[in-house]
Formats: sequence, structure tokens, C-alpha cells
Amino acid sequence: MSDSTPAASNGGFLGTVERVGNKLPDPAVLFIALLFIVWVLSWLLSYLTFSYIDPRTQAPIEVANQLTGSALTAFMTGFVTNFVTFGPIGTVLVAMLGIGVAEHSGFITTGIRALLNVTAKWLLTPMVILVGIMSHSAVDAGYVLVIPIGGVIFYAAGRHPLAGIAAAFAGVSGGFSANFLPAALDPLLQGLTQGGAQLLDPAIAVNTLNNYFFTASSSFLIIGLGWWITDRIVEPRVADTPIDGNAEDLPELHDLKPEERKGLRWALFAMLLGIVILVATLVPETSPWRDANGELVTFQAPIMQSIVALIFFLFLIPGIVFGYVAGTMKGIKDVIDGMSHSMQTMAYYLVIMFFIAQFVYSFGASNLGTLLALAGAEALKSLEDYPSILIVGIVLLTGFVNLFVGSASAKWGLLAPIFVPMLMSLGVSPDLTQAAYRVGDSSTNIITPLMPYFPLVVVYCQRYVKGTGIGTLAAMMLPYTLWFLATWTIFLLLYYAIGFPLGFAASYTYPPS
Repeated sequence: MSDSTPAASNGGFLGTVERVGNKLPDPAVLFIALLFIVWVLSWLLSYLTFSYIDPRTQAPIEVANQLTGSALTAFMTGFVTNFVTFGPIGTVLVAMLGIGVAEHSGFITTGIRALLNVTAKWLLTPMVILVGIMSHSAVDAGYVLVIPIGGVIFYAAGRHPLAGIAAAFAGVSGGFSANFLPAALDPLLQGLTQGGAQLLDPAIAVNTLNNYFFTASSSFLIIGLGWWITDRIVEPRVADTPIDGNAEDLPELHDLKPEERKGLRWALFAMLLGIVILVATLVPETSPWRDANGELVTFQAPIMQSIVALIFFLFLIPGIVFGYVAGTMKGIKDVIDGMSHSMQTMAYYLVIMFFIAQFVYSFGASNLGTLLALAGAEALKSLEDYPSILIVGIVLLTGFVNLFVGSASAKWGLLAPIFVPMLMSLGVSPDLTQAAYRVGDSSTNIITPLMPYFPLVVVYCQRYVKGTGIGTLAAMMLPYTLWFLATWTIFLLLYYAIGFPLGFAASYTYPPS
């Protein structure tokens, strides 16, 4: 947001965060600068010897100089590959093709306006956060679907769209480890936790849903806390910010017309029919959607690998049906126009992601992120005589490392072999250690520009307020991070003290009592 907008004049700590953040260079330029900083740091630190042992290789960590001839050659040969294989890009673009058609035809905005007719205005915030939390079952779908819809819902209800985006972002990313349903993240973390535990006890087995009861209970905490933060802190702060986005991109607010109601009925029927067919094909034990072991919620299961494609068709087909019945689309050219328009809105995002991809490659190749995590873990070892304090330390260290290493699997793949056996030796179960990691990982997702989807959320905000910048979004989300981090950590400690079960076949102690 530019300094001329009212929100930029807000005082206090959040106002300072916003002003300072918005004085940073454009995100693309920022990541170019960070890339050069990584190169220079890797050159300087490559001459130093570190005693930290990388748990993945059991060898002392070494910083790889990214300014050597071989490193620069590898950077140049991977220049294109680093970009086109960067995970979030394909996910966002493919999903947006289908969503673009549904939006172009009017299906999404019509559906939202119909939803507003049956949902009390005061319940919009918890509903948006709840949908964001539930979207975790569909991997990264929430980032490309729920967050922009959060803005549309609030705008259509006469509330500020930035507050809707913030609430949705808090549910999708801030509450990443809170969910009522099993998600693909569960087996991913369980596998890494079990690998770390087996370093000390080769026979130990960790249940995939070892944190399920805790994450389900956490959902109520995140919904209630996020509701209070949105309505009492975030929305009052952005309420006077003028909406100056392109008028043609903003949702229409007129009442439903007869042809829209008819189109919506047929489109929802088409969507429901598709879901029924999908569920029917999931049920058989021999379903091709299952992995080799007959499971549906593992990363190897075809259903989990097809989430983006399913989102594409789940919105493309109803969007076309709505457009045909309501008369907003006349032929295939309108379908292609909808896809084209959605890609036009992604141009700025693609530029940013190009430079992020190059930065992420160099940061990973340099081992700087690994060094940072290992140094933090070593510092926590001084607390090994105080397991409860150590749990808090793991939460805080994970949250700090998360500001620099966005991938949940990369962070836990590095930290699990350190923390899990260390706490097992103190009598703390792998299940509790993993729960502490999940709290720290989720809480700081929403304030780091290094999180791959952060620039995308900035783009969503710019649809309504053109001057939105990194500082604007960071200042909006900081209250969620601070409250989530503090309250969720206390919640975990109370949960631990009372002795509520963490999940299936889970324990608090090692060996299990």
C-alpha cells in the first residue's frame, strides 16, 4: 500500500511494520538482492569450519561457496529448470485456468452471493477460517481457491476485502496444522518423525494420525482466535483503506437474476454429480486412486497427486454449465477468454516466482538454511534437563527457521533426526515432539515473504487495493502470528499437562507408559 493511503498512516507497532515493509524494494527486486546476499555469505562462510553434524549425512556441515566456477555453472544450467519445476507455479497456474472460467462466467460470484443470503453476516469470519482449515485436506488448494474467495465474500457482504483475505490466509496457512480431517501433511510428517525416532529405537513405529486429536482440537482454537483477531484487530485497522482496484475485476453486488439462479442450480448439480462420481470411484479397495497399500491420504496415492487436476475440472465444468444456462458464455471462445484473463492476472506473480525459484535453489545449495537450523538446535540442547521448556524452545526455533526455510518437509526432515531422538532420551515421545513442531511451523507461515505463496496473496490484495505491498500484508498478518504462536503453545502445554490423547496410538512419554 502506498504511503498516501489511510492505512499507511496508522500509528503504533503495526503501522511501523507496514511502513517499513512497504519501503522494501519490489518483491522481485528483494529476491534478487537476497540471491546476491546468499552468494556472498556462502563465499565468506565456506572458509569456516563448523562442528555441527548434519543428521542426514552424519558429516560436519559445510557451507558450499556459490561463487565458484562449478557452482555458477550449475546455477546457469539449472536456470530454466529451477523456475519451471518450482512447485507452487504449476499448482497455481493449472488451478487458476479452471477457476478463471468459473469466475469469468459468473459462477463463483453468483454462488457467493447466494451463500450470503443464507449466512449471517456476523458468521462470515469463522466460516471463512473454517473453510481455510478444511482446505488442508486438498494439499495447497486453499492458497489458490479459499484465500481469494475470502476477499470476494467480504467485499460482497459490504466488509473490507483485505480483512477477508487475511482471515482466509490465517485459516489456510496460519492454521496449517489444525484440521478436522486427515490431510496429506500427516503421513509426510509421520514418516520423517518415525525415521528420526528409529535412530534411537529401530523397532519403533509412529502412527500416521498420531497428532489427529490435537490438530482437531486446535481447529476450534484457531477458528475462535482468528475470528476475534479479524473482527477486533485487523478489520478495524483496514476499514478506512480505500478500495481502488480495477472495477472490471471486482465482484458485482446486484441481486440474483432468474437466469443466474437457474444457471447456479445446474452448475451446482454438475459439481455435485462430479463429486459423487469421484467418491464412488474412491470407495472400492481396488480403486486406481489408492496407493500400492490401498491408502488414500498418502503422497503416493494418485488421488492426492491429482488434487490440482480435480480442482481444475471441479470449477471448469460447472463454470461452463453456468455460463451456458445463464447466458454469460456463448461458445468455446468465451471459455478460452476466461482462461486467458486469469493468466493475465498472474503475470506479476510469475515474475516474482522466477526470482524466488532462483533464490530458493541457491539458498538450498549453499547449506545456509541447514546451518541455521543446526545452530538453533544446538542452542536448545542446553535446555535438555527441562522437557517442557524444551518443547517451547522447539516451537520457537521452528517458527524462526520457518522464516527462512518455507518447506515443511525440508524443515522437519532436518530437525526431526535431531529433536526426536534427543527428546526420546529425556522420556518425551516422538508424538509430542512432532506436535510442538507443527505449532511453530504453522504460526509463522503468514508473515514471511520467503513462503512461496506469500507473493500470491499480495497479488490477491492488489486486486482491491493497488498499493498493497509486503509491509501491508505482513502488518495485517502479524497479529495472527503473535497470538497463534503464544496461545497455541500454551494450549499444547495445557493439553500435555491434562493428558488428553494426542492422536491414535500416541503417547506423551517414551517408552509409552
